[in-house]
Amino acid sequence: MLHATPLISTITIGLFLAFAFGVAAQRVHLSPLIGYLLAGIVIGPFTPGFVGDQNLASQLAEVGVVLLMFGVGLHFSLEDLLSVRAIAIPGALVQILVSIPLAMALTWSLGWGWEAGFIFGLCLSVASTVVVLRILQERRLLDTERGRIAVGWLIVQDITMVLVLVLLPPISVMLKGNVESLDPMKIGTTVGLTLAKITAFTLLMFIVGKKVVPATLHYVAHTGSRELFRLAVLAIALGAAYIAAELFGVSLALGAFFAGMLLSESRLSQQAAQESLPLRDAFAVLFFVSVGMLFNPVVVAEEPLALLATVLIIVFGKSIAAYFIVRAFGHKSATSLVVTACLAQIGEFSFILATLGVRLDILPTDGRDLILAGSIISIILNPLLFMAIDEWYFRHERPKTELPDDQEEEEVLTREPIVPTELEGHVALIGHGRVGAFITNALPGEGLPVYVIEDDPDAVEALREQGIEAVQGNAADPEVIAGASLDKACCLLVAIPDAFEGGQVVQQAREANPDLLIIARAHSEAEIEHLMSHGADQVVMGEHEIAKAMLDRVTQLPGAGKPPQDGETSPEAPEDAAAVQPS
Repeated sequence: MLHATPLISTITIGLFLAFAFGVAAQRVHLSPLIGYLLAGIVIGPFTPGFVGDQNLASQLAEVGVVLLMFGVGLHFSLEDLLSVRAIAIPGALVQILVSIPLAMALTWSLGWGWEAGFIFGLCLSVASTVVVLRILQERRLLDTERGRIAVGWLIVQDITMVLVLVLLPPISVMLKGNVESLDPMKIGTTVGLTLAKITAFTLLMFIVGKKVVPATLHYVAHTGSRELFRLAVLAIALGAAYIAAELFGVSLALGAFFAGMLLSESRLSQQAAQESLPLRDAFAVLFFVSVGMLFNPVVVAEEPLALLATVLIIVFGKSIAAYFIVRAFGHKSATSLVVTACLAQIGEFSFILATLGVRLDILPTDGRDLILAGSIISIILNPLLFMAIDEWYFRHERPKTELPDDQEEEEVLTREPIVPTELEGHVALIGHGRVGAFITNALPGEGLPVYVIEDDPDAVEALREQGIEAVQGNAADPEVIAGASLDKACCLLVAIPDAFEGGQVVQQAREANPDLLIIARAHSEAEIEHLMSHGADQVVMGEHEIAKAMLDRVTQLPGAGKPPQDGETSPEAPEDAAAVQPS
């Protein structure tokens, strides 16, 4: 019997091509997002070969939007926004206001209506949260003032776009320019009703959800089931989005955003983010693939000047405005350029808004194609902008600048350096989860200094408050692991649960110090073999240690060491004999 598999084929081929093109993009130091969009173009209706099901792809994209917005909400920090509100709020709004007239001038030359130009300008004004966060993390700028300004800027833009997505459908009649049919009272009533629904949903989320959502997660966390916790996180994200759409007529995006924002205030927010990350990443990839399927490459040949103008508005037009805004608030040229370069591209919100504009018959399909092409080109150019800033600084600014202190040095660098630790005879600890936290609590009593590398910024901040030297980053990054000064360390403890990443850490550590004692963590025999082959001296497996502890207690029972009597048989040795031996 033949099976109808449009869903399976669309997901399978889409993910396979996204992986292939994503790896290729990563190899040439570009964002994998470019590869995902290209995968969508390849399986789209405008290119030969396999054509994915666009209806199914669009539904998968909706789930991707929900999970993307949930992720944005999880990273939303009111405290961080308030710390840079003086520059982020006016800066983001002014940049949007600058982008709209520039885009409208372009769309006027193309013969589009003002309403299409307005939506087109909004699409070009908002940078990609995914791209900017990745840039800041790779350059270790997330916790610096420059990083906080860029993230605060993004948050304001994201909130603005969320409101636009919510308000656009009810006011689409006005934006279409049907002036004769406009009824101000009806429009006011529609917008007022929409705002009332948003307010009601917001109150529900903050009054009820603020107590129910964290309490639910804490209850599930105490069950000890990781599977139930992951399921609870996804149910909250998708459930909030569904309730927002079905009961309040609010967008799925806003519901997911609020769910993430409420979880961000919970102590379990970091774990919630980690548990939802795999599925969020998978559906985010499918979202970008579905967007790529909508792109018609013919626009590049038919409208080259319009595409060039679109790219110039994204990379230079709105960015010049951002530069002068940051300078107006008293920041140095290098800081202004870093913030500007971060924002000189467009991404997921632009795609969401463009797709909605086309669906509402406000934006022509050519506009969406220009936005997609502009996004691809601007993301490709983004790392080149940072290279240009570095080159400009080292040629012009650094020789002329006298740096009185470390803070001044930080102000003019586009990549935050990691200063190698001055500790000697220390324990380098990779990962500060449950295992790592137990180690850091015990080691100071042994008189051994500790140097910790951890991904979670909250954990790093807490360690520093305790007086423990810690750095945020991925220890598989050669620059990050170099900060641990392994040539002077007495031991390396790899406490992260990912054996693949752990193997990379172990290999680099062994190359840096052939005599270093390296102890790693594993969850299976295959992982033990993998880590040992990369240079670990000892690998500890939790199940082994549990079995040894149990057997040690059993051997202390009366009669445990007596030989079996006549007619008795000796208990069989456990299948996993290695469980009672050091790994």
